[in-house]
Amino acid sequence: MPSSTRIRLIEPADAAPIAAHRVRDVEAFRRWEPAQPADYFTPEGQAERIDGLLAGHRAGTVWPGVVLADDRVIGQVTVGSILPQPHLRRGSVGYWIASVAQNRGHAGNAVGLVLRVMADELGLHRAEASTNLENLPSQRVLRRNGFTPYGVAHSAILLDGAWRDGLLWERILGD
Repeated sequence: MPSSTRIRLIEPADAAPIAAHRVRDVEAFRRWEPAQPADYFTPEGQAERIDGLLAGHRAGTVWPGVVLADDRVIGQVTVGSILPQPHLRRGSVGYWIASVAQNRGHAGNAVGLVLRVMADELGLHRAEASTNLENLPSQRVLRRNGFTPYGVAHSAILLDGAWRDGLLWERILGD
């Protein structure tokens, strides 16, 4: 495992490196992610997206992070759909790592780090995630971080022109 993996809250200055990764990896991610408008792949589009994420962070509904290796942005890890109410206290984890940094343990390390943020900083009780049924690398990341699958969401997401099933994952924080 690389010891250099870190995460931190996303910043406006992260727009350019994120856009560069997304442009380079558009084909690699096509089968795992929904289609995006053309401006998503520009620094300006990413800056607008980051502004929205930071507004969500201020509202307490999202914790948007970047993944760093040797202080370079190599991906993102986000806790979305945060429900901080005392009887719910959960959030949904999402992540991606640029192709140039994959297969080095960064995704697993980033998920482990964001689970600590969820428990210690956000006071959440439950972490959730979902993966495409065929996305075995992402499923390995979740399993290594203590997630277990609990169901299938049929026809849950439109990917590459077709509705796909999603495998639902959960982990109780503190376990």
